[in-house]
Amino acid sequence: MQTEVLRAFRFTLDPTLAQQEDLLRHAGAARWAFNHALGMKIAAHQQWRTQVQALIDSGVEESAARKRVRVPVPMKPEIQKHLNRIKGDPQKLPWPAGSIGPARPCEWWKEVSTHAFQSAFIDADQAWKNWLDSLSGKRAGRKVGYPRFKKKGHAKDSFRLHHAVTQPTIRPDGYRRLTLPRLGSIRIHDSGKRLARLITRGQAVVQSVTVSRSANRWYASVLVKVHQNLPDQPTRAQRANGTVGVDLGVKTLAALNRPVTLPGAPETLMVPNPRHLAADTRRLTRAQRALSRTTKGSARRRKAAQRVATLHHRIAERRSTYLHTLTKQLTTRYATVAIEDLNVRGMSASARGTVEQPGSMVRQKAGLNRSILDMAPAEIRRQLDYKTRWNGSRLAVRDRYFPSSKTCSACGWQNPRLTLADRTFICEPCGLTIDRDLNAARNIAAHANVAPPLHSTVAPGTEETRNARRAATRPTTLRGGRQAVKKREDTGGQPPVPPQRSDPLTLHPPPRQETAKGP
Repeated sequence: MQTEVLRAFRFTLDPTLAQQEDLLRHAGAARWAFNHALGMKIAAHQQWRTQVQALIDSGVEESAARKRVRVPVPMKPEIQKHLNRIKGDPQKLPWPAGSIGPARPCEWWKEVSTHAFQSAFIDADQAWKNWLDSLSGKRAGRKVGYPRFKKKGHAKDSFRLHHAVTQPTIRPDGYRRLTLPRLGSIRIHDSGKRLARLITRGQAVVQSVTVSRSANRWYASVLVKVHQNLPDQPTRAQRANGTVGVDLGVKTLAALNRPVTLPGAPETLMVPNPRHLAADTRRLTRAQRALSRTTKGSARRRKAAQRVATLHHRIAERRSTYLHTLTKQLTTRYATVAIEDLNVRGMSASARGTVEQPGSMVRQKAGLNRSILDMAPAEIRRQLDYKTRWNGSRLAVRDRYFPSSKTCSACGWQNPRLTLADRTFICEPCGLTIDRDLNAARNIAAHANVAPPLHSTVAPGTEETRNARRAATRPTTLRGGRQAVKKREDTGGQPPVPPQRSDPLTLHPPPRQETAKGP
């Protein structure tokens, strides 16, 4: 089925020293523009709060005062017009009357692309909207705090560039270079053959590029609108392999009821957990101790911070590569991938408690939390979301209240006395003896077979793609954690309500994510 989707092609850049300075200059301009826009918003908000407080002090009720005062928060068009008035030569003083927010000259604005400013204004608008939506309850998930300024050295160096698709200035320059506006042609480490051929055949149109720095590496993520053939049903080989149940864990990354083959390893049902963070813990501890002994603002401290950042970046890249390899194997080999709906936030919650009621075994729980976050269960779920749709398979999300580890996969008997220390499941009625994770994977796969048929409309995934059309049904949001971890999400002091559903499984389409458009 021919579908128009948004895909991101990520390239590792190899810029020259002069190009690195230009990249840092653009990242600094984007950071300054974001802070400038956020400063104008905060100034308007503080002005509104001052007027409301003045009315309250005069005897007006707070609810009436809030409704009476109207101070519009400037958005991207107003902010851009304001910047056009104040930017330029710093000798042009005083500033125009009625200017809101920090009126700082930026005589260097001609040295960078204007899209670095405009995309930063869009990001500031989105950050403000996220805070307001979270405050009013329109935004799902945990609360979003008040927007904060980006500090140099703490915020990630990143900027986004747009262009006119009819006159593209973001394009591959051969197979080993990438042309960016105001930055020129930059060499890339890997090959850009796939993207260049899609553009040449007229199957892809570049929308924007996001350039970011991680440790000592620069990356370019090119967002492309692609006309892609997405299969609406599994292949014959996938249907022959059937359903694979995936039970994620810490001791073993994934226990499967059907085997997979990873590069350099034989077929296995138990995918080992490489524990990337634990493998570099010793180096990371030494680097962080060396960083803590340096003087703030010194050159030695910059080098030590670079060492810590490099180690964290290497850990993240290794984890990403391993997870992509696993999820590709699952989605291309089987017709249905069944997983559990894990409450990662509840599983990785702290056990320190409060001053009145301090927690117990805090150090042990902190180590468990690091291991849970190191295996990245949410990232596995995200990758399975869009890769199943790209490869014609489907993702079946198991209800989190289902006791997959305590239920016998042969006869259905449940062992209520099973604890986390019991690594082997022994069924008393039928005598089945099996690893508890393999038993859970079999249960997840067996109950996935009762799912309703897959919708004919196949849409791409979340961050790397966007839905071509809204799915017919939305997943049910559940609260609570797995039976292995008793932590729960914050529900305002109320216990979570168990779901009232007859169908124990949800075919989970990825959430719709809007992509910021260029000016």
